[in-house]
Amino acid sequence: MSLADSQPRPDGPTRGRPRSEAVERSIIEGVMKLLEDGVPLAELSIERIARTAGVGKATIYRRWSGKEELFIDVVRTAEPPDPELPGTSLRDDLVAFLEQMRQRGLMTRSSALLRSVFAQVKSSPKLWDAYHTIVVEPRRRKQVALLLRAQENGELRADIDAELMNDLFIGPMLMRTVMRADTVMRADGDLPEGLSEQIVDAVLEGLRPVSSRTP
Repeated sequence: MSLADSQPRPDGPTRGRPRSEAVERSIIEGVMKLLEDGVPLAELSIERIARTAGVGKATIYRRWSGKEELFIDVVRTAEPPDPELPGTSLRDDLVAFLEQMRQRGLMTRSSALLRSVFAQVKSSPKLWDAYHTIVVEPRRRKQVALLLRAQENGELRADIDAELMNDLFIGPMLMRTVMRADTVMRADGDLPEGLSEQIVDAVLEGLRPVSSRTP
């Protein structure tokens, strides 16, 4: 949702390119600056990116095969890293997932950049598929795996699909972050502290086996 690399690149470009974190960061920051300045994706040529980053085109091509591959790394850089799950309880792990989403919604630069990026990525099936494969699907698999384990352990009802359960937890926070992104709000807006816990507790109450629910 990088898009830097707080998250490891699954099989990032590995054609023996020389690694320099400073150079890669300057290139990615250059793309971010152009996007923040309102430059459409279609106008982000490698030449323009190189000029903004202060590097040669060959430097970019040694690291990425083309604009699309670079753009996915930029998107990953704008995303916060996946949360470290405490592992103390199902509730605590779910709160960690939602809190990461809440914090992402509060990150002004990332939120604005991601809104711009998503609007453009959706117009490119290749980029949209790549974003889902690299960013969205791995995160969702972790969330669903957590819920499946909870079902097997008897912590959650077994009659509801784990994918649907995941949507029940993630949906409210996702809606709040989208609303905040589309409106001018006070500092915390619709994303106050404690929101993650409120959502998890409310949804868990309906998803626990009947015998485990609070009287």
